[in-house]
Amino acid sequence: MENKMKKVGMTISIFMGVTLSFCLSLTGNLMGSRQSGAFSVPGWLISFVVSTLISLIIGFIVPMKKISDSIQGRFGGPRSLKARLIDTLVSDIIYTPVITLAMVALAYKNAVAHGAQMPFAPMFLSSLIVSLIVAYILIFILMPVFLKLSLKLNGIQR
Repeated sequence: MENKMKKVGMTISIFMGVTLSFCLSLTGNLMGSRQSGAFSVPGWLISFVVSTLISLIIGFIVPMKKISDSIQGRFGGPRSLKARLIDTLVSDIIYTPVITLAMVALAYKNAVAHGAQMPFAPMFLSSLIVSLIVAYILIFILMPVFLKLSLKLNGIQR
């Protein structure tokens, strides 16, 4: 059973990593296109791939199940709204700043290479705020869905 639960954890990490990467890279590129006036599909694809790799690395390194179980134990169990809200916040804080930093660094490098002169910190902080909000909503909504799907795909009935 422990082996199956590890597979469930990996499956959830993959689902969440790809979904967060897709949405955050799309959000970041749409924010950038609002400022520059053009959405770049190649830029979005590059940021999506890099973001996905970062998400998967974080998902396989950070013991999210242990963290989640600890939060749920302290705040009323897995069905508690308070536990879900805090668990979502912790996941958001673990994943989003790293992904956002990488995405903004790529965009900044590209903008500077094309002659733009802008400070990095404001670009990063504004993107981070938006990304934290978007990721929080996504994680809160999708985590239970991906948990059920992952359990089903790995042959565990609840």
